[in-house]
Order: sequence, then C-alpha cells, then structure tokens
Amino acid sequence: MASLPEDSFPGRAALQAELDRAEVVEPHEMPADVVTMNSTVRFVMESTGESFEMTLVYPRDSTGDPNRISIVAPVGSALLGLSVGESIEWPRPGGGIIRVRIDEILYQPESAGDLHR
Repeated sequence: MASLPEDSFPGRAALQAELDRAEVVEPHEMPADVVTMNSTVRFVMESTGESFEMTLVYPRDSTGDPNRISIVAPVGSALLGLSVGESIEWPRPGGGIIRVRIDEILYQPESAGDLHR
C-alpha cells in the first residue's frame, strides 16, 4: 500500500491503520473465528435479528456481486481481523447505520487449508 497514492481509494487511511495494528501470524496459527481475506461471514442485524452473508475480497474479485465486499471499502477494512461475536456499525445503502454482529464464519481459507490465494 505504501506505493499507492494517498488518494488512490476512499478508506485507504483506515485500511492502512488496520494493517498497522495487525498481528501477523502464520496461516496455520490463524484462529478459525477471525475474519481474514476471502472469508465468508454470516452477520446478524442486531435490531431485527435478520441475517445475511458476505465474503471479504480483494478489489479485483468484487465484480459487483452484492454478496462480496471489497477490502478497500471502509466496512471491508473494518471487518478484517474481527472475531465471531464482535459487532460493527454498517452504513445502510439509503443512509443511516445498522449495527451487525458477526454470527459465524462459514468459510475461512486458513482453517480450510486453502493457502494458495
């Protein structure tokens, strides 16, 4: 990221802050309940109990799929490293904010042994 211009994408500073505070571990040491790149996560809206699933992806893999969120999106960078049971504020498409809780990690590459990504 250091080679990218400061204004290369919205949220760049937030993503850099997340990366700066990260504890780097070997893939086989990653706890299975932590959101990593390419993890598919089930969220629960705390106000309604409704759930939805999304996969945290690199920008090239977002492809406009509504079930994928890019790491360069502010919410995407905030998800990286969160654990099951933690909550985050999520902007609504039409405005406002909802609070969602990470209910389950349905797929995490490290725990699945998919280390080729």
